[in-house]
Amino acid sequence: MFRRAFALAFVTLALAGCGVSSGPTPRGGLSARSLPATPSTVAPPGRTVALLAPLSGSNAERGRALANAAQLALSPPGSPALDVRDTGGTPQGAAQAARAALAAGAGMIIGPLTGPETAAVAPLARAAGVAVLAFTSDPAQAQPGVWTLGIMPAQQVRRLVAATAAQGKSRFTAVLPDDDFGRAMAAALADAIREASLPPPDIHFHAGSTAAINATMRAVSAYDSRRGPVDAQMRAARAAHTAEGRRRAAEIARTPIPPPPMDALLLADTGERLGTIASLLPYYDLDPPAVRVLGPALWAAPVARADAALRGAWFAAPDPQARAGFDAQYQAQFGAPAPGLADFAFDAASIARVLAGEGGYSAAALTRPEGFAGVNGVLALQPDGTVRRGLALFEIRRGSIEMIEPAPDAIGTPGI
Repeated sequence: MFRRAFALAFVTLALAGCGVSSGPTPRGGLSARSLPATPSTVAPPGRTVALLAPLSGSNAERGRALANAAQLALSPPGSPALDVRDTGGTPQGAAQAARAALAAGAGMIIGPLTGPETAAVAPLARAAGVAVLAFTSDPAQAQPGVWTLGIMPAQQVRRLVAATAAQGKSRFTAVLPDDDFGRAMAAALADAIREASLPPPDIHFHAGSTAAINATMRAVSAYDSRRGPVDAQMRAARAAHTAEGRRRAAEIARTPIPPPPMDALLLADTGERLGTIASLLPYYDLDPPAVRVLGPALWAAPVARADAALRGAWFAAPDPQARAGFDAQYQAQFGAPAPGLADFAFDAASIARVLAGEGGYSAAALTRPEGFAGVNGVLALQPDGTVRRGLALFEIRRGSIEMIEPAPDAIGTPGI
């Protein structure tokens, strides 16, 4: 299901890092490299930070990594105490863990891991007036007081739309799988286009079969109306079986085909289905430079792209330069690389540490306009529970990827 799978898949497939970061700090104030070890003040006694994580069950190993990362973020002297509670990886377990943490005096909850767990925790935390920084990427869980820290389709698509529009392209089409992830990407595109005041996008879904994909690509490219008349003229000329007919057919073949009805195409497939779509792009005249192909952050991993010919395609993802500092700290402390999602736990706990040093976890403090500098770049918590992130822009070139625009470092930058 999208509610769990996308968050887990993205961090498994994400780019490796090679930069410096020390966790979130207030934007416009201290940088991630200059955060003091000790906050100027501490949270009131008993106002702990509760981590809800699956310490048992199928995700126990991931849960222990979340706990490790949170402990690392809260290791400086003067940090608020961390209260780790096992969810067992179930909504029932998450609700039980939340009740226990709130009864013990939690001032903020970080976690839980999945969308269903977050849905079980949210009403309990809201009734207690306690903020939740969850690790899910399920957009349905974002709400006032509950922030979803996963890398979201909306964050990726917003960045892609801004960068593509900056090149003068404004006619967006999407060909997406008919599943939860495809529909999340569609909603993100509609929202981003509306924010950018561009013409409404043309969004299509396919059922996944080769025949369905081919039919969808043929339709969105307006192939029949663009190439049909030209092909008919060539057939008629050849049917004359004369030298003049052959000359005329050759001349028609050199006639430029009218451009497609879009100049940007958003995809969301991976693997074999992506390969099928990629093979159809040149056939239906949907390849660069006429059309900019866009895709999800999952394309950062070669296994997601498979052998798809996507040269010139773009995707948005966290800057790989950003998280090396966190990776090095985690490796030094725990003797193993930081696994996927550990960075979200580190960010959430670091935000709690910063705000504890500034007087508490109020909604106003959490949603400060300048945001925070996180492991993967700048992020800002919005009043509606969504999270704005600065993502880098990547281009696929001859099977490899290259960062062509760094991640923005200010929340007001277009595309965040």
